[in-house]
Amino acid sequence: MAFRRQDYFARIGFTGEPLPTLATLNALHQCHTATIPFENLDVLLGREILLDDDAIFTKLVEAGRGGYCFEQNALFTRALAECGFAVEALAARVLIAGPNDMPPRTHRLVQVTLDGAPWIADVGFGGATLSAPIPLQHGAEITGPEGRFRIESQQSEFLLMKEEGDDWHALYRFDQARQYPGDYLMANHFIAHWPDSHFRHHLLAALHPPGETPRKLLNNQLTVNGERRTLADDSAVYDCLQTDFGMRFNHPTHGVTRDDFCAMMAQLRRDNP
Repeated sequence: MAFRRQDYFARIGFTGEPLPTLATLNALHQCHTATIPFENLDVLLGREILLDDDAIFTKLVEAGRGGYCFEQNALFTRALAECGFAVEALAARVLIAGPNDMPPRTHRLVQVTLDGAPWIADVGFGGATLSAPIPLQHGAEITGPEGRFRIESQQSEFLLMKEEGDDWHALYRFDQARQYPGDYLMANHFIAHWPDSHFRHHLLAALHPPGETPRKLLNNQLTVNGERRTLADDSAVYDCLQTDFGMRFNHPTHGVTRDDFCAMMAQLRRDNP
């Protein structure tokens, strides 16, 4: 299946001229994060996360589902390349949980070169996803509904920082080493199957509507406009994923029935008492 640019544009609601400019990059980034939700439902359902172009396009564009970084940023990278952007696939070590040891590279992001200068774009980091692309230079900052982000350089590596209260916290660290499909296949398999993976113990979803703080779901806890509430039951969570996060569940391959979803949530609680 060829990448159908117009279908992708329709999926994210982009109506501008697809020129390789900063304005286009910003618009595509905002449209993508506002319409294609971050979610890990297939991990919990025991479905394999396939990373070939056709599988990702079918799931995220045709089927109306979402995905996590290896799917989201792969789709975004392909879309940018189709628009004429110079892109490079990168990988990061996630630091958001404050690990004691240096973690493996388990996050995909993309470097975009504009007028000879590198920028970082990332549409797949859940509720802490960048609000817009950020210049890859020490001290660069952007501010959006999600808060303030900053790049810090450490020798040949970079840190993406996010402001939390009066402090700055590292989200992930990365360098500019080129990544290959096999690198992502191995990392994807690890985070989808490693018993201690965060993605195997929680239902996660996030969406970034324009001008709003991130819309987030953690199991049955829904946060909208900064206000958190507990959803009544598993059936309400199932409905919430469709109404609040725009997920479609009627696709023959990527759809999810209400009964299968409720059974999955029950199993999740048994595994995580």
